[in-house]
Amino acid sequence: MIVEQITENKTTYKSDKYSEKPMRSIVKSISWRVLGTIDTVLISWLITGELTTAFSIGSIELVTKMMLYFFHERIWNNIKWGKR
Repeated sequence: MIVEQITENKTTYKSDKYSEKPMRSIVKSISWRVLGTIDTVLISWLITGELTTAFSIGSIELVTKMMLYFFHERIWNNIKWGKR
C-alpha cells in the first residue's frame, strides 16, 4: 500500500491511492440521492395517485438515505477487502 501526503486548503490528509476524500463521498451521496428520490417520488405517485404525498415521502427519504449512504461509503472506504 502506497501512502502519500495530500495537502489541500491547509489540511493534510494521509491517504492511499484507493481511498477517497470525504467531499467525494458527499458529492456521490447527493447525486445518488437525487436519482433515488426521483424514483421514490414517481413510485409513490403511481401507488398513491397523490403528488403531494409522493413529494412528502420523497423529501423525507432524500435526507435519511443521504446520511445513511454517506456513512455506508465511509465505512466501506476503510475496509481493505476487495482492494488491490
